[in-house]
Amino acid sequence: MATYLSAVVGFLIALIVSTIIIYVVTTLFGEKKSIGTAVIAAITGAIIYAVVYFLLGNGLIAAGLAGIVWLIALGSLYKIGWLRALVTAIVIWVITEIVGFFLPTL
Repeated sequence: MATYLSAVVGFLIALIVSTIIIYVVTTLFGEKKSIGTAVIAAITGAIIYAVVYFLLGNGLIAAGLAGIVWLIALGSLYKIGWLRALVTAIVIWVITEIVGFFLPTL
């Protein structure tokens, strides 16, 4: 029970952190969407990566495919093109890595 609870709490904390990062980055890039869109983007990304990694396992192909699908989702949610979605995703990834350095348990 404790393992299940800690996994749920860890997921919720990671979701909140991801949502905040996505919201801040997209706002800095001039997007006018609400934080709700950032929540949907974070949940969508988690689902995409979970499904792709479940189907293909760990590896570069799985990561690349999941990344491409998430770019499509990000572009659709924020009504932005491929290049802007790619730049947004890279900035989100860099900031997430920096935050992950300070919050290594996520």
